[in-house]
Formats: sequence, structure tokens, C-alpha cells
Amino acid sequence: MNINRFENNPLVTPSDVKPLHDGYEVIGAFNAGVAKYLDETLLLMRVAERPISEDDNIIKAPYIDKNSGKLEIIEFRKDDPRYDYSDPRMIKPAGQPDRSIYLTSLSYIRIARSKDGINFTVDEEAFLYPFNDYQIFGVEDARCTQIDDNYYISYTSVSPMGICDSIIKTSDFKTFEDLGNAFAPENKDILLFPEKINGSYYALHRPSLKSMGNYDIWIASSPDLECWGHHEHLLGIREGMWDSGRIGGGLVPIKTEKGWLELYHGATPENRYCMGAVLLDLDDPTKVISRTKDPIMEPDFSYEQNGFFGDVVFGCGGIISGDVLTMYYGVADTSIAGCTLKISDILLKLEEG
Repeated sequence: MNINRFENNPLVTPSDVKPLHDGYEVIGAFNAGVAKYLDETLLLMRVAERPISEDDNIIKAPYIDKNSGKLEIIEFRKDDPRYDYSDPRMIKPAGQPDRSIYLTSLSYIRIARSKDGINFTVDEEAFLYPFNDYQIFGVEDARCTQIDDNYYISYTSVSPMGICDSIIKTSDFKTFEDLGNAFAPENKDILLFPEKINGSYYALHRPSLKSMGNYDIWIASSPDLECWGHHEHLLGIREGMWDSGRIGGGLVPIKTEKGWLELYHGATPENRYCMGAVLLDLDDPTKVISRTKDPIMEPDFSYEQNGFFGDVVFGCGGIISGDVLTMYYGVADTSIAGCTLKISDILLKLEEG
């Protein structure tokens, strides 16, 4: 399938972002929700800041202290056999690969702005910074859905209590109203549909089960965007394929004549992330019409293959203009890139199975 990656990719890199905190370095500016607001394209990007360690044998883990609200640091020694440091994103108890106790960076949401959709400038301050007990390890991976004159930003809140889906509402990208936690831990990748369907709002989400089951996509509905129920399993991983390890929602669902088009991410057990597509029924999005057999996008370019966590393309948002989708996507958990695709091409790919 024809994908036109921007010539000046990546569009935003860690070097373009000044750290908010003294003694920290920006190691990632990626996985951005996207909005068209007034005459600008906004990237609500996840910025990850890591405390600088002067000792190569020391890993520093930042967190927000629940009592003081201040940013604090705890230190771990790499030669301590009680901990596993194989994943650079987290610190895990040795022998428990699916459980982390601290993250190696603190994430928050910062806005990058562009008049032309290609050249971006980064705001000096954070737009969404951890503000409650469910976010003491940070907030991550925003998606942005416009419904009427409001923008609903769904994102992941991370704390020792788990990983949950949260929502805020804004009309100006300056102030916001907190709508709380939509789904309890463990859950990620919440996406809101851009309009009511037969009187209900719908959302995709991805439970991360610890006992049994897979990392699959589920769908839920709500009368008011705050109370969610009627949860149904929507899409599962596929053994032996590019999405055999985990899947999760990517872009806000796109309304087409043939159905709701959802671009989702899938990964192998080895954590190679690609993008695929699924088509859902217009009147009943709990029904899957078709799904791509092969990825529509893979980490083929060097900036997608090499970085903090390599071999990752991770779309979180885009802008629609006629048949053209401009998608902004995270690369290697490090930077943000852009590309254009034709919606008609994706639909043809779906017809092929």
C-alpha cells in the first residue's frame, strides 16, 4: 500500500523539547493525539523525562509524592539481583516479567503546534501534568476526539495502583475539565468515537489481563461519556501473525460510507509494532465487517527501527481531508513522524482480507 512518509521525518524529536525539570533529560516526544484547532494542527504528545544519573551503575526512578505533590526520585543499583532492568522503560522484580514497580521516566502531555502540519513548535509548559493519585508515575499516550465544540482527550494514567484510562474535556487547549477514570486497571488505549451511534457514545479499550486472556480490543458504550458499560470483546490477537502479541486502538475511528474505519496497532511477542486496520458496522460498531490480514504500515525506516524502544510505529491520531489521511505516529518510543495515506486504499486492503 502506498504510504507517503514526510521527507523531514521525524517531525519532533527529544532534542526539540526543553525539559520541564532541572537535572532531567527528554528521552521521548512521541505517541501524540491530534487535533485541528483554529488554524493549527496540534500534537498532544507524550513527553518522557528521565533523571540524569552521574553513575552508570545507578538507575533513577522518578515519581510524584502523593503527600507533597512534589517530584521525587528513588535510586536502584544495576548490580542488585532483586531487580530486572532488561526493559529500559521500567524496573521489575526479578522473576516477575509482567510486573513493574517503577518507571525510569515520568511522562506528561505537551502540545506541539503547526500552521502547515509539518513544521512544529513545542509549548514551553505542559498541557496535562500528573494531578492525582492515579498518575504519580505519569500520564501517557493521549488520543483526542472532537465532539461538537468540545475536545475529549483520553489518556493512560499510571501509578502503583495500576494503569487505567482517564478522560478530560477542553474547548480551548488551555483549561480542561476532569471526567475521571473511565476504566479501572489494568486498561489502556481508550478511543472515543466522534459521534453518538443510535443514542449512545462508544469507546474502544484494551484490558491488560494478568490472570488469563489476551491483550485484545474491547468496546463499551455510554449515555454521557462518564458512565461506561455493555462491554464486549471486539478484536483478538492472531497467533503466528504480526499482531500475535498484543493489539490496541490507534487512531480515532473514521466514519466512511462502508463503516467505521479503525487503524490499530499490533505487536509480536518480541514487541515489533505495526499498524493494521479493521472496519466496523456503522450502526452497530460491536460488529466487525473486515480486518486486514497484513500490516498496512511496518517499521521500515531507520527512525522507526532505532531509538529508545526500537521497531515501533504507533499511530494515535490524524487529520482527514477528503480521501487523504495525514497520520502522525510515534516511532521507536522516541519521536513523532508523519505520513499521508488514502482512505480508499485502506478500504481496498480491507476487502482483500
